[in-house]
Amino acid sequence: MPIKRVITQGKVPVKIYTDEVEPEAIKQLTNISRLPIVHSHVAAMPDVHLGIGATVGSVIPTKSAIIPAAVGVDIGCGMNAVRLSLRAEDLPDNLRRIRSSIEKAVPVGFDLHKEDPVKRSTITALNTGLRRIQQKHPALERMQEKKAYSTWVRQLGTLGGGNHFIEICLDESGSVWVMLHSGSRGIGSQIGRYFIGLAKKDMESQLGQLPDRDLAYFTEGAEHFEDYVEAVHWAQDYAMENRRQMMRLIVEALRGVLPSFEATAEAINCHHNYVARETHYGENVFVTRKGAIRAGAGELGIIPGSMGAKSFIVRGLGNEESFCSCSHGAGRRMSRTQAKKRFNAHDMERQTEGVECRKDSGVVDEIPAAYKDIDVVMENQSDLVEVVHTLKQIVCVKG
Repeated sequence: MPIKRVITQGKVPVKIYTDEVEPEAIKQLTNISRLPIVHSHVAAMPDVHLGIGATVGSVIPTKSAIIPAAVGVDIGCGMNAVRLSLRAEDLPDNLRRIRSSIEKAVPVGFDLHKEDPVKRSTITALNTGLRRIQQKHPALERMQEKKAYSTWVRQLGTLGGGNHFIEICLDESGSVWVMLHSGSRGIGSQIGRYFIGLAKKDMESQLGQLPDRDLAYFTEGAEHFEDYVEAVHWAQDYAMENRRQMMRLIVEALRGVLPSFEATAEAINCHHNYVARETHYGENVFVTRKGAIRAGAGELGIIPGSMGAKSFIVRGLGNEESFCSCSHGAGRRMSRTQAKKRFNAHDMERQTEGVECRKDSGVVDEIPAAYKDIDVVMENQSDLVEVVHTLKQIVCVKG
């Protein structure tokens, strides 16, 4: 489908791939388009909705500058999916044991591993980069809890909370997949919040000229620009490793409850909250994808639906108008607070029928009805990606 709507009130246009976008998100997108650092235009994916700092589902190309709040605090949040050699008929009728085995292997919410969960070489490599960042910014080191262990180490291979999840899915041919969604945990949040504050401080005299204080940015060559680039890439690497370690733990746990199987090559391990240097419309720019994945020609990606809907493994079509991007999911149509007011545990049980998952009031903010229709979202980005596999979850572990 073509672009549905174009906003022209800013310095550059905003091209939107959906008709379903709330007025608050339109205002956020317009504010972003008014910044002098934005290149060409802003793209808004079909799952676009109001976000903190910047609009979720936005793709923002900037010239010689980065907006830390647009990257956000869950730096490097993204997806991982692996296909197993198992088929639907290999699974037990009762899936509760599968969910329990995953929950025992992977801490969720604020929980973390009781011991260091990864090889010492992995910890050493990450620690070297982190120490270099902390030496230049001692305040980041002071934010770390003083314990006998490093929290960020114990959180490697953990899920976190909110809309993060682990799922067992079946594709259109009955093959079994493991899919998960998580990010850079507490350390990524600390890095994000610290540099967002630093950007506001650095631009203090200019904040009044910005359309939104949260859109404070670092310019290339400024005092803290390179430090932020180094820190954000460290957090993105940490998030990638977190997903990799979580997948390892899940596969090991499943070997204890399922028939013998092999894991095929990893389908994809991709970010959807991140910044990267890319070339678009003839210029080298920083592309911030806040709730969007890269969909370059031939590149594989993952677009999850809600707990009761389909998810998709996709191949990018390299559409330049979207900056070679697509949606990162279905996208919320109502806030968590609204969902809790409108729905209850009975609604949750009905809408997640056939899925082995929590169905209590504690997760009602993640009810499928709080999200946009994933089929409509996919239809709206048929110019951006093609579907490789359609997945339906049968087990879901929520953070």
